[in-house]
Amino acid sequence: MNSTDSEPVDYLVVGGGPAGLQLGQLLQAAGHGYRILESGRAPGTFFRTFPRHRKLISINKVHNGTDDPELNLRMDWNSLLSPDDRLLFTRYSKRYFPHADDLVRYLADFAEAFKLEIAYDTRAVRIRRDDDGFTVTDQLGQEHHARRLVMATGLTRPNTPDIPGIETAEDYSVVSVDPEDFTDRRVLIIGKGNSALETADNLVETAAVIHVAGPHSVRMAWNSHYVGHLRAVNNNFLDTYQLKSQNALLDGNVLSIEKGPDGMYRVRFSFSRADEVVKELRYDRVIVCTGFRFDASVFDPGCRPALVIDDRFAALSPAYESVNVPGLYFAGTLMQQRDFKKSTGGFIHGFRYAVRALGRILDERHHDRPWPYRPLDTSPSALADAVVARVNRSSALWQQFGVIGDLIVAPPGEPARYHEEVPVAYAHGRQLIENGDYFTVTLEYGPDHDKVDPFDITVRRTAQNSVDDAFDAAYLHPVIRHHSGGELLSTHHMAENLENHWDAPDVHHAPLAEFFAGAQARRPSPAGR
Repeated sequence: MNSTDSEPVDYLVVGGGPAGLQLGQLLQAAGHGYRILESGRAPGTFFRTFPRHRKLISINKVHNGTDDPELNLRMDWNSLLSPDDRLLFTRYSKRYFPHADDLVRYLADFAEAFKLEIAYDTRAVRIRRDDDGFTVTDQLGQEHHARRLVMATGLTRPNTPDIPGIETAEDYSVVSVDPEDFTDRRVLIIGKGNSALETADNLVETAAVIHVAGPHSVRMAWNSHYVGHLRAVNNNFLDTYQLKSQNALLDGNVLSIEKGPDGMYRVRFSFSRADEVVKELRYDRVIVCTGFRFDASVFDPGCRPALVIDDRFAALSPAYESVNVPGLYFAGTLMQQRDFKKSTGGFIHGFRYAVRALGRILDERHHDRPWPYRPLDTSPSALADAVVARVNRSSALWQQFGVIGDLIVAPPGEPARYHEEVPVAYAHGRQLIENGDYFTVTLEYGPDHDKVDPFDITVRRTAQNSVDDAFDAAYLHPVIRHHSGGELLSTHHMAENLENHWDAPDVHHAPLAEFFAGAQARRPSPAGR
């Protein structure tokens, strides 16, 4: 629905994409006053254009052999979280890599189903602080006021490298996607990520020569377990390079780009692995595919957030709040500053849980609503039962590995409190850990997992269901840590399992119960007992 009401609300959310809708639904369910400002005429404006070739690389696995909705979310990377089981993306497409238009349709239905308070065709052009919070001015001059502001815009500005002459090249966001426009042309693509290789793959049949250039090596997602690295669905171009089909990966820096009167580009490179230090090559087309960055230009100097990672992201606290502007929060792909290229915070299947955590953080901080928990018996066996049940089913711990975990607060002599889906960095500073004694439960890959070739059978593997070697497991497995007084006291790794079933009595449950018993034995008794 459109809103022209400029009365102050609790929260203004800038951006009506997946993160803005997810947060809007949560704020609405919590009874908070909010308004979403969306620059487009409908939700999900970004996905009306991107990815340019319209194939999502967020998987959509419909048939998983289970009717457990929580387990199914492990293989559903596009659905938002909601109490309505009809609002699952798997009902919109059966394709493993679905069409982007299906996501646009899904987001529109999600917004309509919950009647979210969205002001469409409303683009934020100025953001300033005032006595009561924030004021956002839109392109028509209308002002929107809120006590707190949440930026859910995503990365909207091209991340253009500082290369002389790059302004003469074509950008990924506007270049033609018709392969016939590149017939018999020599094409240079700057960048080595999914957008670059997606573009190269689209031109393999028509372009005469394709070079893909960048100063860093290609990182494969199957090695790093970071889904933003190059995915197999986009790596066909690598095959044409290795089999000498007139295409190449260039490992080096582009020094300059010069477009001549004849329309040809002269591009100078410095190569990191070649006898020749500098070389000039000629191309018919040059395409820049180097990603995007956060646009902070709308902020007044007095409330402009500090930027990090080459100024691509706002610097965030563990509560997803700007480190230098109190009351300014971030949702969606902007949350990935906290786990940049390590987990899944930049993607729907990761940030949907981070946004839900943000909703609970806002409730704790500003509405006196404690983080939900369930009481738990403190016997080692009961604690092990609770952890085994969660790690075998949770989708949040599975998707936000190492970043979001469960928190067990265990005051001596009192029932334990089991809190689900707490950002680990936030958990360490939470006020509810009164006595400083608690456990975190996460799913994590092993040390140096990204340096192991997963297809090399000669590489040492941790034996399946090996308790003694669990700490060295390369694959995803549960990790439980005991903290007290700000100090990490002990860590327990549950043995990895091929099918992610960490529930064997002797291999998983018994060692975990023993770990809890040892942790309880080490801590001091409550005063006066």
